[in-house]
Amino acid sequence: MRVTKEELKSKLLGYLNRSITLQNLVNWAEDMVQEAEYDEKDYELIKKILAHLGLANVKQFGLTWDDCYEYLSALGYKVKVAVS
Repeated sequence: MRVTKEELKSKLLGYLNRSITLQNLVNWAEDMVQEAEYDEKDYELIKKILAHLGLANVKQFGLTWDDCYEYLSALGYKVKVAVS
């Protein structure tokens, strides 16, 4: 499996919108760190984000809104919150 910026965005949004749990996100990230290939042009960024997501269920690391905002921005997305 190949991890792309688009897939990372989808997983982060899924977590923020509560369609996946933190544990599901962590499990996915751990699997991707061990098994996936990354887009070569974005290798370092994807690797860095996956490494943090894989530890997000550990209290000392966690995953904050600011982390998600920074990751989505680094992936090239403009983050805008809408409440309905």
